[in-house]
Amino acid sequence: MTQRYPAPALEDLPEDIRTRILEVQEKSGFIPNVFLGLARRPAEWRAFFAYHDALMLREESNLTKGEREMIVTTTSAANNCLYCVVAHGAILRIYEKKPLVADQVAVNYRKADISARQRAILDFAMKVCQHADELEDADFEALHAHGLNDEDIWDIGAITAFFGLSNRIANMSGMMPNPEFYLMGRLPRQK
Repeated sequence: MTQRYPAPALEDLPEDIRTRILEVQEKSGFIPNVFLGLARRPAEWRAFFAYHDALMLREESNLTKGEREMIVTTTSAANNCLYCVVAHGAILRIYEKKPLVADQVAVNYRKADISARQRAILDFAMKVCQHADELEDADFEALHAHGLNDEDIWDIGAITAFFGLSNRIANMSGMMPNPEFYLMGRLPRQK
């Protein structure tokens, strides 16, 4: 599959977007395709990454960075989004320091080497992803039993919903994962 919407050139982007993309490149060593792919519409890019950061970098949450990436990887797999499964699976492997976990949760989180709390989080996320209209009090109570509060549950639902949007844009646009993502977190870093 080819990218249906060619990415703009970095030098043609507004200064604020170019600066953020260069910061990401400096940190990761490459520019993830999503940053340039969405930059074709600067106002939407700004809104997308503002909401992304509000959800994924929120410090008041009791969800770990790994649990957030686990939600993204699992629900993106349910939505058949190659880009997000590969990209966020790489980040998940790094945060959890477990080279197998991303593949496990993407294929069948119920058989993954994760905690009971993480399983409950993913049960809820998958219900939001596939059957949000069927949520009931018992779904919330199952998370409360693992020490998660209503704000944490909001985070799970919001992350799931936001990446549902992201998955659909990535699939519609033909966005492909950067090759660098495939090996990230699978082998120990070379020193």
